[in-house]
Amino acid sequence: MGLYRILLVDDEEEVRKGIIRKMEWEKLGFEVAGDAENGAEALEKVEQLQPDVVMTDIRMPYMDGLTLTKRIREKYPSIRILIFSGYDDFEYAQQAIKLHVTEYILKPVNEEELSEILTRVRENLDEEIKQRRDIDSLRESYLGNLPILRELFLNDLVRGAADAEAVVPKLGEYGIDILDACRWVAAVIHVEKSQTQTLPQELIPISVRGLVEDSLQRYYRFAVFNSMDEITLIAAIDEHNTQTGLSNLLHDICKECRRVLEVEITVGVGCSCETLPEVSRSYQSAMDALGYRAIVGTGRPIYINDVEPVGRGKLQFSEKDEEELVAAIKFGTAEKIDSVIRELSGRMDDAKVHIRQYQAYMISVANYMIRLMQQHDLDIDEMFDSKAQYAEVLEGICRREEFADRIAAIACRMNEVMNRERDNTTRRVIQEAKEYIREHFSEPDLSVETLCRHLHMSPAYFSTVFKKETGQAYVNYLTEVRLRKAVELLNETDDKTYMIAQKVGYQEQNYFSYVFKKRYGVSPTKYRGTQSEAQQQ
Repeated sequence: MGLYRILLVDDEEEVRKGIIRKMEWEKLGFEVAGDAENGAEALEKVEQLQPDVVMTDIRMPYMDGLTLTKRIREKYPSIRILIFSGYDDFEYAQQAIKLHVTEYILKPVNEEELSEILTRVRENLDEEIKQRRDIDSLRESYLGNLPILRELFLNDLVRGAADAEAVVPKLGEYGIDILDACRWVAAVIHVEKSQTQTLPQELIPISVRGLVEDSLQRYYRFAVFNSMDEITLIAAIDEHNTQTGLSNLLHDICKECRRVLEVEITVGVGCSCETLPEVSRSYQSAMDALGYRAIVGTGRPIYINDVEPVGRGKLQFSEKDEEELVAAIKFGTAEKIDSVIRELSGRMDDAKVHIRQYQAYMISVANYMIRLMQQHDLDIDEMFDSKAQYAEVLEGICRREEFADRIAAIACRMNEVMNRERDNTTRRVIQEAKEYIREHFSEPDLSVETLCRHLHMSPAYFSTVFKKETGQAYVNYLTEVRLRKAVELLNETDDKTYMIAQKVGYQEQNYFSYVFKKRYGVSPTKYRGTQSEAQQQ
């Protein structure tokens, strides 16, 4: 294991430096990430330094050790906390236990005792990491979750979301025996609702799935799994069986469900496919077939080729295509956009369909891009680089030989405008945040959470973009605004220091003086005196 990072917090500098100097940190498995002289400063440093352990005194000005512990627990529950106390006070110890403090240490503590405590903490951290990395434990957890992972993978496969190169390895990993077939067919099983069924509702899908598996296992290699509200089947067709035989078997399964389980099922059977990644097309056609049950009747298999004409190939702009295109336009480079458009256009070269299908396909892509423009309030004339009427624009785009070049150019213009708008939006948000801080800096409880509620943003994302845009963390920027106002009040008013502290958002005068001195090198009172002397001279 590497060295663990520790933050030391004590209001006495001599105590902090003494501990840092005396302990053999590396030998104990630690490195000192930093130190702080009070809880408020420590809280800022926890965010900056991300320590594994915080060792803090319990009695400190501005924010005591217990309050610091509570604040750390709220945001960083995994940090180990060691509390020093000069008081053998049961109430303190009781509060520390409630806050899940790792060690409650009574002062004074010598080097040997502290070494033993740090050794225990390191061993505890080591053990936790070891357990999380333990291969046997991970393997056991993996095997326990294997059925769930199997179902998720099969659902991705039929939705077309599985990585094509990972399909074969994953089938082997999950023990799904459907490889090396001539063709594959997907079927979707729908359980019809009934008022007369005898089985409890929650047991029906399990019973139907069991009957399907028992009926198929002697004749076919297959995978059965739950998908949405249906049961899905992928059957491998090879030299030992036929698609017609599968259809006959599904007829028998429908009959057996009625006879044995007193449940009526309807099965949508899709078109066959020659590669496993194409099984998503078979699945979609099985869902389409299932949609005809209101027309042809329930309680039987419905084969897609029986209810829809067989085409020599379908040219469709699918939901997956939409996702890839929108991702390229929103976040991709010009090269990525061109690649996606060329792939979409290239399908027309491979498809053997009627000319009207080519036109419908191109119009689908163009229409989707127009909807995307409207969704993001883009100027359609600017995107198309034309003032022509909608019909004329579509006619210009939907010439097969020009399609890829025209669509790619439009997509790149959309990408440029979206990126520009995203940058502008970020800058507007940061500007609004700065204005809010300038208006509310005098409120002691002003926090990044309060600000983000006003901006309707998550604190984590805001903190990232704020630092990226301004070069400062939110806390540092707020402190700077408060101190600049404090300097202005010191120069232009006769207000007492405690009054100025309250006006700039500090409830504690002493903490205000501490922060001011840390920034300007002198206390507020001395700063005012120095300015007065300079003016007199």
